[in-house]
Amino acid sequence: MTGRESMRPATSPGAWTLAWRRLRADRVAMASLAVVCLFLLSVVLSATGLVAADWEDEVAVNYAPPTFVGPDPALAALAAPQRPVPPNAFDPLADDIADLRAQLARQQHAAHAAKRTTLPFGADKWGHDIIKKTIKGGQTSIVVGLVAAFVAVALGTLFGALSGFYGGLVDDLFNWFYSVFTSIPAILMILTVAAVLQTRGVLTIVLILGLTGWTGPYRLMRAEYIKHKAREYVMAADAIGASSWRKMFVHIFPNVSHVALVQMSILVVGFIKAEVILSFLGFGVPVGVVSWGSMLNEAQNELILGKWWQLTAAATAMALLVTAFSLFADALRDALDPKLK
Repeated sequence: MTGRESMRPATSPGAWTLAWRRLRADRVAMASLAVVCLFLLSVVLSATGLVAADWEDEVAVNYAPPTFVGPDPALAALAAPQRPVPPNAFDPLADDIADLRAQLARQQHAAHAAKRTTLPFGADKWGHDIIKKTIKGGQTSIVVGLVAAFVAVALGTLFGALSGFYGGLVDDLFNWFYSVFTSIPAILMILTVAAVLQTRGVLTIVLILGLTGWTGPYRLMRAEYIKHKAREYVMAADAIGASSWRKMFVHIFPNVSHVALVQMSILVVGFIKAEVILSFLGFGVPVGVVSWGSMLNEAQNELILGKWWQLTAAATAMALLVTAFSLFADALRDALDPKLK
């Protein structure tokens, strides 16, 4: 060790460095993070058109079963060429009708021969590939969850900062607003906002969830700002003439940002499930846009016919992502806990 290195003051790792070390030591957290990253990668690839861009192509016959189940005998019989009906000598139009039937049979055979009778995970009633449809539906559901969670946390942080920092009438106003929102059941509030907006689309779902989901972050951020506004570093910022907004968002917010981050990770899980419920109830994505919720909505009719693969694909993908995100959110909350430093 040189003299210059020995004179260099030792620096302690920061809070984020310590949090990352604790998170990296948790194998479950890292495995959950890998699963979440794979889903996010599929969203990026789907949004750029590199994956599942042709999910609407009718590549298989209707309700083509998964490959591991095998082709449906009824679909195989439908794809087989039809024997033309022999002409009737007593009917002057029998020859023409027989020719039309033979031509129609050839067209049906050619159409079905060009389509596959099985797919790796089956097809829906239009012949869409379930794997590609699940990936495309995941793009919608995950984007809705992420953006809506960001909107909710941004509103909750803003309202909580104003309420906790200023107090007085400002605090009373936001507390009254908070009490009104929390006194109404969440699902009823969501359906009320959906009825008021009266439009269907991804942006509408984001607004519905974002405008109704800010109460949790608000309550936590308000408590953090009440606690931090009396700290010495905030008083020092006040002594040098820092403005209120600078004290709230330049000095205090970096010290409470871990709360907002954890809240966002938790809300993403809840909003993905909420989007599925909204789409299932008919308040979700419009026609022509697929999501996990719309897939589950279609699957309820397919179950009557014994076609279970669309329900299985959408439910499995959603359960895997929600479980991984929940485990990662719990690990992140523990890693960012200052008491564990």
